Amino acid sequence: MSLRILLLGSGGREHALAWKLSQSTLVEHIFVVPGNGGTNQLPKTTNIDAVSPADFPALVAFANEKQVNLLVPGPEQPLVDGVESYFRKVGIPVFGPTALAARMEGSKAFSKAFMDRHAIPTAEFKVFSSSQFEDAVTYVKTCGHPVVLKADGLAAGKGVLLPETTEEAIKGLREILVDSIFGAAGSEVVVEELLIGPEISVLAFSDGYSIVPLPAGQDHKRIGDGDVGPNTGGMGSLCPGYPFVGMLFTGFILTSNGPKVLEYNVRFGDPETEALMRLLDEDCDLAAILLACAEHRLDSVQISIRPGYAVSVVLASGGYPGSYAKGKSIEIKDVPSNVVVFHAGTVASNNQILTAGGQALDSVYAGVDKISFEGKTYRRDIAHRTLKGTDAPTGLTYAQAGVSVDAGNSLVDAIKPFVRSTRRPGADGEIGGFGGVFDLKEAKYIDPVLVSGTDGVGTKLRVAMDVGMHNLVGIDLVAMSVNDLLVQGAEPLYFLDYYGCSKLDVAVATQVVKGIAEGCRQAGCALIGGETAEMPRMYKDVERHQILPKPNIVAGDVLLGIASSGLHSNGFSLVRKVVALSGLSYSSPCPWDDQTTLGRAPLEPTRIYIKQGMSHITGGGFIENIPRVLPKTLGCYIDASTTAASPLEMARTFNNGLGMVCIVSHKDVEVAIDALQRSGSAKVYKIGEVVATPGVEMRNLEAWL
Repeated sequence: MSLRILLLGSGGREHALAWKLSQSTLVEHIFVVPGNGGTNQLPKTTNIDAVSPADFPALVAFANEKQVNLLVPGPEQPLVDGVESYFRKVGIPVFGPTALAARMEGSKAFSKAFMDRHAIPTAEFKVFSSSQFEDAVTYVKTCGHPVVLKADGLAAGKGVLLPETTEEAIKGLREILVDSIFGAAGSEVVVEELLIGPEISVLAFSDGYSIVPLPAGQDHKRIGDGDVGPNTGGMGSLCPGYPFVGMLFTGFILTSNGPKVLEYNVRFGDPETEALMRLLDEDCDLAAILLACAEHRLDSVQISIRPGYAVSVVLASGGYPGSYAKGKSIEIKDVPSNVVVFHAGTVASNNQILTAGGQALDSVYAGVDKISFEGKTYRRDIAHRTLKGTDAPTGLTYAQAGVSVDAGNSLVDAIKPFVRSTRRPGADGEIGGFGGVFDLKEAKYIDPVLVSGTDGVGTKLRVAMDVGMHNLVGIDLVAMSVNDLLVQGAEPLYFLDYYGCSKLDVAVATQVVKGIAEGCRQAGCALIGGETAEMPRMYKDVERHQILPKPNIVAGDVLLGIASSGLHSNGFSLVRKVVALSGLSYSSPCPWDDQTTLGRAPLEPTRIYIKQGMSHITGGGFIENIPRVLPKTLGCYIDASTTAASPLEMARTFNNGLGMVCIVSHKDVEVAIDALQRSGSAKVYKIGEVVATPGVEMRNLEAWL
């Protein structure tokens, strides 16, 4: 059977496909609509510019006239628009999916919902329509991680925005949903978590039943060396669950939490195809493979890959991927014999090759210098991720040992603005040295005593990790440490944090430190440093005569309980056990607050009692914490009827709605209550008294039943 193939497209991908197809003994002729300056030079190949690749009826008429018996669409747009059905109706096989299956690329919201429905690992996401702009803004502000904005539909490869700040993200949302910069493609936007890690592309042939993958490749999206500058392309495609015919192209990202799917496309990738065509063995017949896929018999053909490597380097016009000049003459000298030059967006005019698109030529480095045109732009570091470290085969790098210095530096850069926001007299809010510096003289103390302490958040971290909300526990870390020291009357001066992990996730760590900085601002102390190899240290000072507790506590003094903001940061091992036994999940509606979820409610940050403080109610509850501030000969009773809580284990493990207990003279009770309520938003309760016998007695527990 002789094949007469109609190939749609004008890029380097189409040149590479036509180059490989023209080598097949099955192929009689290839018609490329519209083609480029390179496809027109191939044997058995003709460019057709009299028919638009978007005019499907005209394409069908042309195909019938030229006795075409296989259609190969290159770009995604014709597939998404349904070109397959036009040719299927007239009996011409198509290497490509139906419009329904092509939705995997045509609608990012559809593909993300598909991944979520089938538990395919991917980034966290939410989808918002043009009428939900305010909801989208709220999500960006509260999601707790950096985001990527993706217009739902096809936007000529420009529908993905990578904002670096919350403000940039909100601006991008407005541009997509309100200003409609992407037209109908932006009627919905996918807001998803920014994932960090190397990306790989996997292309696979499919006939609707069988799948045969090609070797994995790696795209280099950014225009500049070192992965800097704007994005210039996309990747990915997989449509399980649909009768899919064509090229499955899946984009993966290898994160610290394992591989995840970025997105799906439904066609050959560009520039991956140019390299992959070089990897097909000389005896591997691409035309036979495409026809077998279209006829649902892929298992009847052999796909063989030659050993070795293939590299594709894009030579782009100056200004790409933005606006760029066209019509520049291209000179191609004698390139090495093992180099093939594929044209992308070029035209032939008066025996000259001229630039007509941003991606002018694909080549390998050995031939790059043989190609010249005005404004030639290319990257010199293609395959740098694969080749990194090969110059020292007997050495071992820190990164190979599992520690990424680059990631650590990225984290420092990311958190500097948050740290700077905590500056106060005595500290300039700068980090990066070997130790934090605080000027006690500038803080204007006369006879200072330094008070230091350290604490942690405990298994509340596990809940935060399960929920994916990391900034709030940073506030908790400061609060737990600050509140322990406030009971000694100290003013918070500065804070150092310790962040330990098995693998540094810059995005997660940034959110944690952002929360720590917020806690420091609330407490009035400076965040002056922190290390993953340094134990947490937090230093406060207090005038010597003001150190708490004071020795004049006597029987009859009154216990004032200051309301907590929630569970604070203790008892979360028990909380997690209760949730597990309840049969609920962290995404379930909160039983006591239908405005939030069971995961979000316990994560309410610990209240910082900057103006108050005597006994900080943490792990151990009332029974173990209050005696710590009493003379050894004294104890107290607590009247359970003054607050709403529940019995013994609650009093020994949780704060029962009270995060701080103050001990005041009975004659100063009303003045103290008034002062406490005026200085903060928390309610104050009279919960008990100091007694002459040691220990804590819980009275009226029946009120909690």
